[in-house]
Amino acid sequence: MESFLLLLVCLALGMLIARYAHPPIGLAPGLNWWLINIALPAMVVQLVPRLHFDLHLLYLAMSQWLVFVAAWLLFAGLGRRLQWSRARIGALTLVAGLGNTSFIGYPLIEALRGQEGLAYAVIADQGGCFIALAVGGIIVASVYSGQKPHPAQIVRRVLMFPAFVALVSGIIIGALGGWPPLADALLGRIAGTLTPIALFVVGLRFRLHLGRDQISAVGGGLLYKLVLIPAVVLGIGALLRMHGLPLTIAVLQAAMAPMVSATILADQYKLDPPVANTLLGAGTLLAFITVPLWNFVLP
Repeated sequence: MESFLLLLVCLALGMLIARYAHPPIGLAPGLNWWLINIALPAMVVQLVPRLHFDLHLLYLAMSQWLVFVAAWLLFAGLGRRLQWSRARIGALTLVAGLGNTSFIGYPLIEALRGQEGLAYAVIADQGGCFIALAVGGIIVASVYSGQKPHPAQIVRRVLMFPAFVALVSGIIIGALGGWPPLADALLGRIAGTLTPIALFVVGLRFRLHLGRDQISAVGGGLLYKLVLIPAVVLGIGALLRMHGLPLTIAVLQAAMAPMVSATILADQYKLDPPVANTLLGAGTLLAFITVPLWNFVLP
């Protein structure tokens, strides 16, 4: 309960400060730099050496690709029927197809499933959702904005991303026997800054503006992200005879709120920013209700 309340307090603080305290313009980007380059890699490189790799972990990563690919297929088909613009289809694919499996996912899963669940959450995020963003996200953004994706740029972006470097480093450290206690403790202290700062930044950037012409798109995106695709991930996992905590974490990560970075990407490529930002805001709020509900029905 303490961890869950921390998430809500930090989110509320960010929203209040953005509205009433007039924070510096560069505050959110500066805090994001710390999260992406320091706190997130520290958490990844601390947790990954503790994992024991097996086929269950493969589904953790592949389930996040399933979320992304299914979103692309669904919204491309639905968009043609409803005569949505290509920008709107691209925005929904990015924002509903990529979950906030790190900045919100890590704290929520730690609150609901503890450190053991958090270690599996790293695999779903770094092995699945992050690579889906870095590869599939760039492709979708380029295609639906009329640009051409450059393979060399995509490969370079994946290989140089700090958390991906930390993931590879963590695997190597785990194979060598793990971190000594002092190094593990120091990494844990740095990684501990991720939760409060990440939710504070989400609060700073929170927006919720719903126009009449956006209702069907935002409603469809929310229904897909928070209800439909977690059920699909659960069903396929059961068919593959998945069980226990790995399946639970795969479903919870599939049910997470839309990804902040995917929304930023949609903004950069001019993919219907109003729909993207409204979907992010509404999805972030609702996920604090729907993810605990999913957790309640899972073993």
